[in-house]
Amino acid sequence: MSTALNAARRASELEALAAGEVVDVLVVGGGVTGTGIALDAASRGLSVALVEAHDLAFGTSRWSSKLVHGGLRYLAKGEVGLAHESAVERGILMTRTAPHLTRPLPQLLPLHEQVSRAAERLVHLGLHAGDALRRAARTPSTLLPAPRRISGQEALALAPGLRGRGLRGGLLSFDGQLVDDARLVVALARTAAGHGARVLTRVRVTSAEGDAVEATDTLTGRVVELRARRVVNAAGVWAGSLVDSVRLRPSLGSHVVLDGDTLGVGGTALTVPVPGERNRFVIVLPQRNGLVYIGLTDELYDGGIPDEPVAPQSDVDFLLTVASTVLERPLSEADVLGTYAGLRPLLDAPGRSADLSRRHAVLTAPNGVLTVVGGKLTTYRKMAQDAVDATGLPAGPSRTRDLPLVGAAPRHVLSALDSPARLVASYGTEAPRVASAAEPVAEGLTVGEIAWAVRCEGALTAEDVLHRRTRLGLVPTRLAAARDVVTAVVEQTLAALG
Repeated sequence: MSTALNAARRASELEALAAGEVVDVLVVGGGVTGTGIALDAASRGLSVALVEAHDLAFGTSRWSSKLVHGGLRYLAKGEVGLAHESAVERGILMTRTAPHLTRPLPQLLPLHEQVSRAAERLVHLGLHAGDALRRAARTPSTLLPAPRRISGQEALALAPGLRGRGLRGGLLSFDGQLVDDARLVVALARTAAGHGARVLTRVRVTSAEGDAVEATDTLTGRVVELRARRVVNAAGVWAGSLVDSVRLRPSLGSHVVLDGDTLGVGGTALTVPVPGERNRFVIVLPQRNGLVYIGLTDELYDGGIPDEPVAPQSDVDFLLTVASTVLERPLSEADVLGTYAGLRPLLDAPGRSADLSRRHAVLTAPNGVLTVVGGKLTTYRKMAQDAVDATGLPAGPSRTRDLPLVGAAPRHVLSALDSPARLVASYGTEAPRVASAAEPVAEGLTVGEIAWAVRCEGALTAEDVLHRRTRLGLVPTRLAAARDVVTAVVEQTLAALG
């Protein structure tokens, strides 16, 4: 079956479900967890429908740090099993399921005066413990090299923007990075569709039972009942609005977006200790598009759940201040191109949000609805596997450990493709088809990418393209410059599809 998602396919599949067709699994939520569940179930031979109130990757799944991390932070808290799980899932993503959407990321901890010799030794031991996890997960050192101490001169060569005064060296390690988190979600959804899953955006579920949901097609206002043998609630921070028994304690994580040339970090991430705190860091994360994201805060969030959280000014100030402690030129508000924030759907428990476990849970409500909460982006596949196992439906074992996502190929194959590297990083083996219409319409965006998003990736509006199929929306000035032309191409493509 085709992996293409578009308006015509959505309409026909929604009509069939509204007419009474019963699927094995109905998933509520189009983030990384929901699309992962849809793929796991569909690849086992179960019939699947996924419904999402807005668009793919509309919620928390597009607001991450874009890291595929190996669990070092969990190891530091003594959660060895969770750390090992992260390392295993990182290896699966980077070597088998999504090499095109991931890359090795060098990470440098600069050794200035705020890092004592004792702290340096402790971090060094931790990095080697993390490398032991990498070896246990059988991720090759040719992909993620072992950590090592480097000189101050080497550190400045990797990140020229570092403050040279007082720099005695650095600790260099490697982790995984996504080219973009929203693109991972789209790839999961399309791969699931290729196995027969119905992926329906703009379908808002208003009530859920164990074998049916009531939903509204927000494009038409039509109310429909959709039936299934099992309903799985993967609505993230909105999960409690569908199932009263689910108690979440959301945590807000903020980032700021800057120009990479301003910071002078090249392609190396910086791990910056937070002054006065132990085992807490701010990370400076370079992106392939020349931007840099600085994150990450971790604060309890009270109140109603907004569609799009906003980074508080206090978080922005905090991130700029901490990052500036290792840079030659201190950062200011004038350097900020944009900000973003996401809410983590953590299970309610006493204590600070930073101390809450990132373990996931599969909960069964009295009415039979399964809810998947907690967890993190890196381990989405294991969360999905556990959720489908919990349905109790007759199906074989999970296949997703070795199931490549659309566009995936070994790295040597990807590097040999005759397409721009930027497109290969986002589309993998599909890059030549996307590049066939290479006329640029905005910075880092072509006609071909817009049309592809509408024809094959389920984009229904210009906002889908600007904010989730691409990430132009992270920088308001770029968003404003591109909106009109993207809107025109989206409308033309939709009209051509009929």
